Parts: sequence; structure tokens; C-alpha cells
Amino acid sequence: MIKKVLRGMAVPALLVLAVAACGAPAEVSTGGGEATVEGFPVTVENCGRQLTFEAPPERVVTGYHPVFETMVDLGLGDRIIGRTNFEENGPDGFLPGHKEVYDAVPEISDDIELPQKEVLISQAPDFVIDVSYNSFDAVEGFATAEELDAAGAPAYITAGWCDPQGVKDATIADIFVDIRNLGMIFGVPERAAELAAEYRAILDDVERRVEGLEPVDVLATDGGAGPVNAFGGSGLLNQMIEVAGGRNVLADLDEDLAEVSVEQIAVSRPEAMLVLDYDVLFGEEQPSAQRKAETVFGIIPESPAAQQRRFLPIRAAAIHSGAGNIRAIPEIAELLHPEAFAR
Repeated sequence: MIKKVLRGMAVPALLVLAVAACGAPAEVSTGGGEATVEGFPVTVENCGRQLTFEAPPERVVTGYHPVFETMVDLGLGDRIIGRTNFEENGPDGFLPGHKEVYDAVPEISDDIELPQKEVLISQAPDFVIDVSYNSFDAVEGFATAEELDAAGAPAYITAGWCDPQGVKDATIADIFVDIRNLGMIFGVPERAAELAAEYRAILDDVERRVEGLEPVDVLATDGGAGPVNAFGGSGLLNQMIEVAGGRNVLADLDEDLAEVSVEQIAVSRPEAMLVLDYDVLFGEEQPSAQRKAETVFGIIPESPAAQQRRFLPIRAAAIHSGAGNIRAIPEIAELLHPEAFAR
């Protein structure tokens, strides 16, 4: 999601254990007085705010698709009462089993962003989750986190994307923090622990396969004839490349996504290329990943990547923290090191 885009890999074992230790799924108990929910209240920290829940949320609004995917992977699709539109890659852009859940949830925004404040609050949510601080910008007409708190719908921002620096500092490991927090918030810590283990196993398998192999030089781009929209050494996509056994040719650029001169791209000589893939953005058709790749190949015609036409389309949703982020890493690794996946 380009509008929202505009450190260490290791996930500590203690973090996964902390997810597992959050307690049993929530159960209601009267105890002779007012009904209470076992294991609640719970408090989590998000973007410097303390969010306290007396019971698991039941009316959730999700923003851009990566958070929808995480909720579905956690088995919480039935809690979502409103979602944004996700037509970026058409019907083939969904993770396995997710399209059915998506179709069953009412669409309350016709693009990838949350609806305007009045529309959002009129849904009477008790929890709102999205991928970036941009989603709660009053200047853009969105409900602020403070306004949602007042309406009884705490806002949760994933992966620490609380401000521009947070976008640059976000780590792949942040998804495990979000899983732990969401497991606590929704009273499903056991499922959260299982999901964390599933994600960890995917990353461990990739790490095992590429261990000891020479890193492949990679250019990650969103196209452009000049300047070129490309990904530097900050943010999630750079880490995805490294985990997959690659080396970002723009790693010295302290940006996540930036406009890079043709001259700088021309001397990069990547061996492979990742191209951001989305067919529609805010209702307007976009160049295909193939077309963007050919444009950039024209700038680096002598590079090994261009000579071999070696590139991989990457769903825009997959460069945000969530289920797609984890699942895209083996795809990148197989592009870079096919020999490691043939054995």
C-alpha cells in the first residue's frame, strides 16, 4: 500500500514463550456479582499508549488488508464487522482460505483506507486495527486514536508504525509482538502461541535452507523510468531480502521507499529484482509488475537480473507486517536460491 509505506531478525525464544504463557481463552464468570471475563482486564502497550480491555472485543473494524489477514490467521474473522476494500491484485491476491472470510464481511470503505470519521464511528466498533499512524490522521478526515478511545473503540497500530521513524525502524519480529498482544486482547493466547510457532517455523526453514550460501544482490522497486521508486536499507522489505539470503543493492540508503536517480540504479547491477505488485490503487489501474520490471530492466540492461529477466512480483500487502509478510519470505528465498529448494 504505497500511500502508507510513503533491525534485527531474530525472534527471542522468550517472546514466543510469553505468548504461550498468556493464559487460557476467555470465559465468563459471574462470581455472585457482576459478570466478569476470566483473564481480564488485560492491558497492552501500543505506540506509547496503554490500552486496557475488560473483555475481548466483538465488533472489530480492520483497515488495510495485512491486519485483516492477521486477524483471520488468528481465527478472529468472525469478530470483524467492517473492512476496507482489497482489490489490489484481484481475486488472486488473497491468501489461501481468506477470500471466503473477506466476502462475508461488510465493506465500509471502497478503497484500502479506513472510512472517514463519521462513517467509522457509526459502525459502533469496539476495536479498530490498521497498519499505520496515517490511518488516524485528523487532517485526512480520519478518526484520531483519541476520538476512537472516547467512542469505546481503541485503535491499534501494527508493527510499531506509530510515526515516520517507526516505519523505518519496524522489524519482522514485530509481528510476534502483535500476535502476542492480539492474543491477550481477544482472550486467545493459545491460538496466538500456535500462530507464532507456525510463523517461526516458516522463518526457521528459510534460514536453514540459505545458511552458508552467498547472498544474491537484489534491487527492490516499485518501478519508474526516472527517478525510480526503490527500497533502501530501512524497513521491512530490506529485512525480508536479508532473511531470504539476499543483499539489497541500496542497503546504504537510509529509507524504506524513496525516489532514486537513474544514475544510482544504473550502477547497481542487481542479480535479481523484486517488484511491488498491485493492479489497482484508490480505484485507479496501475502498471503491471511485468511492465514495471521491463521499465527498470531498461535502465540496467547489462545487469544479471535484466539479462536473465529474473524478478518476482511481491504483493504490496506483503511488505507490511502480517501473515503475508511472513509467507512472502520463502518465495523470495526460492527466487534467489532455487538450488536450496530443490533438495
